[in-house]
Amino acid sequence: MAHQAHKKAAEHHENAAKAHHAAAAHHEKGDHKAGAEHSKKAHDQSTEAHQHSTEAHGKSLAATK
Repeated sequence: MAHQAHKKAAEHHENAAKAHHAAAAHHEKGDHKAGAEHSKKAHDQSTEAHQHSTEAHGKSLAATK
């Protein structure tokens, strides 16, 4: 069960990183509207990643007891 939680957290971290890269590319091209949209996606994915990481950590700790 902890494995799935870690996997889900990793997926959100990867999606956040992709959104950050996309935001940077749009901002570099001067397309700040699209950059802002990707920045919001990155923030949302980062928040999800944090939540899943916290859950995975709790499950890992519980499994060691």
